[in-house]
Amino acid sequence: MLQSVHSLIDSVGHRLNIPEETLEQLKSFDKEHVFEIALENGKSFKAYRVQHNNNLGPYKGGIRYHPNVSLDEVQALATLMSLKTAAVNIPLGGGKGGIAVDPHDLAEKEVEELSRKYARHLHPHIGPEKDVPAPDVNTNAQIIDWMVDEFSKLSGTEQKASFTGKSIANGGSAGRTAATGRGGVIALAELLKLRGKSYKDYTVAIQGFGNVGSYFGTVAETTQARWKLVGVSDSQAGLQSKDCLNAEALKEFKEGRGSFKNYTSHGVHIISNEELLSTEVDILVLAGLEDSLTTENMKKVKAKYIIEMANGPISNEAYDYLTAAGKVILPDVVANAGGVIVSYLEWLQNNNDERWTEAKVNYQLTTIIEKAVQDMCEYAEQEKTDLKQAAFAIAIKRLVA
Repeated sequence: MLQSVHSLIDSVGHRLNIPEETLEQLKSFDKEHVFEIALENGKSFKAYRVQHNNNLGPYKGGIRYHPNVSLDEVQALATLMSLKTAAVNIPLGGGKGGIAVDPHDLAEKEVEELSRKYARHLHPHIGPEKDVPAPDVNTNAQIIDWMVDEFSKLSGTEQKASFTGKSIANGGSAGRTAATGRGGVIALAELLKLRGKSYKDYTVAIQGFGNVGSYFGTVAETTQARWKLVGVSDSQAGLQSKDCLNAEALKEFKEGRGSFKNYTSHGVHIISNEELLSTEVDILVLAGLEDSLTTENMKKVKAKYIIEMANGPISNEAYDYLTAAGKVILPDVVANAGGVIVSYLEWLQNNNDERWTEAKVNYQLTTIIEKAVQDMCEYAEQEKTDLKQAAFAIAIKRLVA
């Protein structure tokens, strides 16, 4: 994944005539923290925090708990975060963290101990003006609340702005939980509007109906009357229906820890995750993990519009093939930026000791996302390039300015 990100930086950078030395600096990392966390029960886990670039502001990026977390992955995601914050023009840098663990294998007390020790180790290197972590895969507001509490104890003062994605009661922002999915809906709606296509009816399939995918579905269900959800999938199975699926009902089913392989409803057929990717739909939303579309399955995709709601869900080879085939790909650095945008808004609220309404947060989110899509589309049109190249070019120019 890191190699793919660096390859894109090189190709866009060369097109912009940016000196090789500057590009090498952009691909390097300011700091890398690699350490072990040992629990009292003897279990030990590898942990990471990569701080990529803070030219535009404090490092910003999530913390994920997943068995496959590695230094390479965290480096790639930290680099993407720098590009993402620059692409949507918010004053934050890029970072990423993670622990190679499946939290479902641990008791709650063990997860709390792990989280507090992670914050304890990184305490000297993070803070409101240094590095502001947030939740990511398999982490949530409770985990961030533990980290904030540990950080505040070590600091000797309450510092809510040291982390974002907190619970509302602990200084979190209204609208944060749904922000990434909502941002994707806003970005796609603006793209269709700019292309004069917003008047059409669209069928939608969502691969990866977790937090991001489910909120994309429920927000689209309430705001986009012309979009019809006909397919969804989780890690174990997919669902397909000729009639419109109810995103809110599916979200409630998943929150009950149900798998789509056990879902039953009249007119709904169980399919594989791979079959979902080849569904005959207008819009395919990729909200799972990276490299969902590769050379092995790229030729099966029938959707006209592909939305990268996960980080790096399309390999470089698949991206080139799909773009040449006429597919319109809304890139991750803009499509899934809703989370970091509302994290930025949470950080602002904490720094200014304010509490905004959800309506105000969503208005600010909409304003920032729509402007980012407009900038990206305008650049792509002027330079006769695709949307990802355009978004990366805008980001790189801001980072090196």
